[in-house]
Amino acid sequence: ATEDCCSFASPSCCLTRHLYLRCRVDFGAQALRGTAAFTARAEREALRCLVLDTKDVQVFKVTVNGQDATFGFGEKHSFKGTPLEITFPFELRRGQEAIVEISFESSPKSSALQWFSPEQTSGKKHPFLFSQCQATHCRAIFPCQDTPAVKLTYYAEISVPKELVALMSANRDGDMPDPEDSSRKIYHFSQNVPIPCYLIALVVGALESRKIGPRTLVWAEKELVDKSAYEFAETEAMLKTAEDLAGPYVWGQYDLLVLPPSFPYGGMENPCLTFVTPTLLVSVTPIKVIAHEISHSWTGNLVTNQTWEHFWLNEGHTVYLERRIGGRLFGEQFRQFKALGGWRELQNTINTLGDKNPVTNLIPNLNEVDPDDAYSSVPYEKGFALLFYLEQLLGGPDVFMGFLKAYIQQFAYKSIASEDWKKFLYSYFKDKVEVLDKVDWNAWFHAPGMPPVKPTYDMTLANACVALSQRWIKAKESDLGSFSSADLKEMSSHQLIEFLTLLLLEAPLPLSHVQRMQEVYNFNAINNSEIRFRWLRLCLKSKWEAAIPLALKMATDQGRMKFTRPLFRDLYNFDKSQDLAVKAFLEHRASMHPVTSMLVGKDLKQDQ
Repeated sequence: ATEDCCSFASPSCCLTRHLYLRCRVDFGAQALRGTAAFTARAEREALRCLVLDTKDVQVFKVTVNGQDATFGFGEKHSFKGTPLEITFPFELRRGQEAIVEISFESSPKSSALQWFSPEQTSGKKHPFLFSQCQATHCRAIFPCQDTPAVKLTYYAEISVPKELVALMSANRDGDMPDPEDSSRKIYHFSQNVPIPCYLIALVVGALESRKIGPRTLVWAEKELVDKSAYEFAETEAMLKTAEDLAGPYVWGQYDLLVLPPSFPYGGMENPCLTFVTPTLLVSVTPIKVIAHEISHSWTGNLVTNQTWEHFWLNEGHTVYLERRIGGRLFGEQFRQFKALGGWRELQNTINTLGDKNPVTNLIPNLNEVDPDDAYSSVPYEKGFALLFYLEQLLGGPDVFMGFLKAYIQQFAYKSIASEDWKKFLYSYFKDKVEVLDKVDWNAWFHAPGMPPVKPTYDMTLANACVALSQRWIKAKESDLGSFSSADLKEMSSHQLIEFLTLLLLEAPLPLSHVQRMQEVYNFNAINNSEIRFRWLRLCLKSKWEAAIPLALKMATDQGRMKFTRPLFRDLYNFDKSQDLAVKAFLEHRASMHPVTSMLVGKDLKQDQ
């Protein structure tokens, strides 16, 4: 197994295979306190110690099979946290199991948790809590082997105020009054499919649900639950399509949870309970995020990257599956259009990060790099481009889907590295080795910047976007009268997004052009988050001061990093709004998600 440079744990000595978590959610102290009991198996002879990851976590006591064990903390690392070193009171033989139980309490500043006061919620009456463990934040809730190389099953009992609901990335096993406190309830959960720690998830709040399919409930605060049920009505159709492509769905329930606006991602594929941003409720493409998170039920959650350097195995395959689902539902031209959109997204990211930047490698070196700092669209879109290129090389979509299905069967319930994937690709296509040998693997895997080859894309739906963007790029002042609202009447929202993305790849348009664009297209009136985000960036790049308050509002009204970080960066890079951007960040920092606030702080040179 490849060493995980993002973790202190050594799974080659000892493996945690099951977790029994009991804890109490304390909104007053903003802490989780309780016990984490691991079933640990010795992987070598005469084992006397276990090292776990922790970050800002207190540990009060450790027992092994009920006997007190000595423990101590190692040296604190800036983002990896602090290793917890446990010494067993007796030796374990290889293959022998023991129960290691740790009494712990999380910190109010845990990077995994965001706590909301009642005023910060839609309902304004009750507090709210959610966790986001990917990539390396589970260790900021309780001590664990926080590496995706290790998978475990879990059972949990969570005590919360009785007017609230607790949900986890697991099956719901009912609730009962808390015998120790009549104002509280204990919710029970079980996850019987082994998962990496980063997929352990918890949410607590005044949540309601609506049933939208045979295996799907949508959960949200009361104010959003009906709108959410309506927006995500296609979920079961997508699940069926995914099963048809990838094989049976093994997780039982597939619920959706709509989080407060500060949730940092579009979605998070927590098993049995996908977390999504409320920005999807004002998006043209909620379907894209749902198809993506559904696809993770196979690629990511069943077959998992062994370390975060191989994150593209999770994300590239998931984007591939997501676009195959889109192709089934909306036709092959739509899939091709989305694939090309992904290539442009990758160009945009590489323009921002720089084409010599080592984090643009498909397999980056994360030694002494915080995975949150390295996060970008590269593993998603460079990963997808490689798979799309291989699809074209090896005989088309159906042939390649045969490989993907076999790959999922081969590595289900395991964690793998890119080399395992490549070996399997070669063995599956053993009659096409000479074709595979033509692939420049070294450049695809280990070179920064754009991929060495561009796949071919059907341009049917993209041509209109290219033509209109070129008209604006080439237009002189005297041509601005030739534009009218009729330019857009044949275009879908998907094509509008692509039109704006193309303009963002070019040098900034003259200010007169974006002002004219607003006159004829009235983009300011569009609430759709994907369109609004790109439009405001275009205005800021052309130095239109009227866009500053709109961009500040969008950057702070929600906290999805895909929108918030680039908007703050563009505001910071425009001399007229630099001070306003810093001021807005400092004002909102306390109510931002901890990871978002850390990354925006670095972008705005405010990190402490």
